[in-house]
Amino acid sequence: MAMSSPPPRSCAPRGNSELIHPSALIDPRAELDVGVSVGPFAVIGPEVQIGAGTWIGPHTVIQGPARIGRDNRIFQFASVGEIPQDMKYRGEVTRIEIGDRNTIREFATLHRGTAQDAGVTRVADDTLLMAYTHVAHDCQVGSHVILANAASLGGHVKVQDWAILGGFTIVHQFCQLGIHAFCAMGSVVTKDVPPYVTVGGHPAKPHGINVEGLRRRGFDAETIQAIRRGYRFLYKSGLALEQAEAALAELAQDVPEVGILAEFVNRRERSIIR
Repeated sequence: MAMSSPPPRSCAPRGNSELIHPSALIDPRAELDVGVSVGPFAVIGPEVQIGAGTWIGPHTVIQGPARIGRDNRIFQFASVGEIPQDMKYRGEVTRIEIGDRNTIREFATLHRGTAQDAGVTRVADDTLLMAYTHVAHDCQVGSHVILANAASLGGHVKVQDWAILGGFTIVHQFCQLGIHAFCAMGSVVTKDVPPYVTVGGHPAKPHGINVEGLRRRGFDAETIQAIRRGYRFLYKSGLALEQAEAALAELAQDVPEVGILAEFVNRRERSIIR
C-alpha cells in the first residue's frame, strides 16, 4: 500500500529561494536542482526530482514518485504524476519520468504508471503537450511529439518520435503510433498507426503519408517516394497483409526508412489501421 506522507510545507531549497514563490508548497523530500523556478501556489509533493532550469507555473501540482529533467516548462494548472485513473490501482508505488526541454501547457494531465505494466509513464524530450491534453498511465511518449489541444491517450499507449496528434484526437488504450505518424483533428484511433501514415475520421482511416512533415524533417524526394510505394503495398495494392509485409521487406533492402515501416508492421501488437 502507498505510504502516507506528511502534509507539504513552504520550502525553498538552498540556492533557489529567489526563484521560488513564497506561497508555493514544496515537500521537504522533493529535490529541486539549481535554477528551478516555481510559481505562486504550486504544489510539489515528496519524491519529486526536478532538473536544472525547469520552470513550474502557478497552481501546478506535481506528485511523486516523479523525475523531471532539465529546461522543461510546465504551465499553470497542469497536473503531473497523480495516481492513475485505473480501477485496478491499489496504491502500488509507481512513477512518472519526463525528459528534457518539454512544454506542458495549461490543464494538461499526466498520470503515473500501474503495476499491471512497467509501473512508469514516460515522456522523452522536446515534446509539446498543449492545453487539456491527457497522458494516461503507462504511456510511453517519444521525442519531438506534439499533442494538440485536448488530445488524449488511453492507458499503455506508445507514441514514437515526431508523431503529431491533432486537436481532440482520442487514442484507445494499448495502441501504438509510429514515427512521423499524423492524426488529423478529431481522430478516433482504435488500432495501431504505422510510421509515416496520416489518419483521420471516426474511426480513423488511412489517408496517405505525412509528406509535408517528412519534407520539413529533411527527407529527400526519392526517400519520400519509396515510403509512398510502401504505403501503396499496405493500402492500395489489394495484397493480403502477409503479402504486403513481404513486399515491404524487399523494398526495405534498398531504403532503410521503409525498413522502419516494415518492422513496425511485422512487430505489431494489435491490428494496424487498414
